[in-house]
Amino acid sequence: MAKNVVIIGAQWGDEGKGKLIDLLTQQAKAVIRFQGGHNAGHTVVVNGKKTILHLLPSGILHENVANYIGNGVILSPSALVTEIKGLEDQGVPVRERLQVSEACGLLMPYHAIIDQAQEKALGEAAIGTTRRGIGPAYVDKIARVGLRASDLKNTASFIDKFTVVFKYHNFVLQNYYGVPPLDFKKILDEVLANAEIICPLLTDVPAKLLWHYKNGDNLLFEGAQGTFLDIDHGTYPFVTSSNTTAGAVSIGAGFGPLYLDYVLGVSKAYTTRVGAGPFPTELKDAVGARLVERGNEFGSTTGRPRRCGWLDIALLRRSKLLNSITALGITKLDVLDGLEKIKLCVGYRLREKDIDLSPGNLADFKACEPIYEELPGWNESTFGTKTIEALPAAARNYLKRIEELLELKIVLIATGQERADTIIVENPFSR
Repeated sequence: MAKNVVIIGAQWGDEGKGKLIDLLTQQAKAVIRFQGGHNAGHTVVVNGKKTILHLLPSGILHENVANYIGNGVILSPSALVTEIKGLEDQGVPVRERLQVSEACGLLMPYHAIIDQAQEKALGEAAIGTTRRGIGPAYVDKIARVGLRASDLKNTASFIDKFTVVFKYHNFVLQNYYGVPPLDFKKILDEVLANAEIICPLLTDVPAKLLWHYKNGDNLLFEGAQGTFLDIDHGTYPFVTSSNTTAGAVSIGAGFGPLYLDYVLGVSKAYTTRVGAGPFPTELKDAVGARLVERGNEFGSTTGRPRRCGWLDIALLRRSKLLNSITALGITKLDVLDGLEKIKLCVGYRLREKDIDLSPGNLADFKACEPIYEELPGWNESTFGTKTIEALPAAARNYLKRIEELLELKIVLIATGQERADTIIVENPFSR
């Protein structure tokens, strides 16, 4: 029986992970975020009420569930406090349910200014970041000059460290990017005010997870972004600044790899991506526009429209390889309702050679031409369907073909935004 389940985005993010995390949290004792920052946006809909979470784990809406932010997360104090207060204003006792790793790297306001300046300087070659400062904050972390959440506990020491890093970044912003000087006191005062709320939440997350493990508790590890935004394995440089694959759980949460039992890969019934970078199955026609409209494909963090295309099996094969995916969750099946024909990209044509696995380097990936298999669509509505048997035959065949091509079982199928609008073929925690 699976006890520790990892949920990973199998595409370029925005796969609908938040909904499935929220659903499976009903069987979990703790939910853990292990990478990324407030550039993530997980949407949860319960009884018609939509909640968009950025830093807070998607289990935060559940009673009697512990929520942890692991050390792999880059933490913006202002963003976290704003999110905490926003939910508490709605009656959610966030501070009773949340603990934060004292080893989290801190994202300061100057990181966002650096991010914006860098994207502007790149012009048409811009990566398409959320401009929230995630990348520059990770740069400081890797350069070993970044501040940590634990630094907030000692105000005098924090000010000393903050002053050194601030002066450096302020100099670069003024003299290289031509940005007006930043206000030292304003930024420092804001951070110290937020520290009063954050410090009581700080804890040794690995020690807490070990306690849960010994207690036999079900743990749910929540990935942000998606596999192909991984800093090492994604479509570099059009990626995020953290490791988004399943292997990042152990590092970003401090939980050994042999403790993990199950990896659920989440994919839409089609493919989307936000920002720049190659996208072999992208549709720039009426069908693509239809997917954007029916799928409400706009970023929950930035509001940017998502690029849409047919489901890419070759891409998912690499995702399966990188994450050792146990099974799949498919979301937004209902968006395909009403299409006469549906295509699956089963491989690529790369320089006069057919391949069935997406390439690991950008130059080859850009050169790939999709090879399609066409399946009949369906006119019946799948929205809100609760059982496999109730799906149209063509929809069942589409899902079956995905399973055959990937040699993976589809265990969860989302047919709407609501928590209840899900076909549960198999519960990962009861496997």
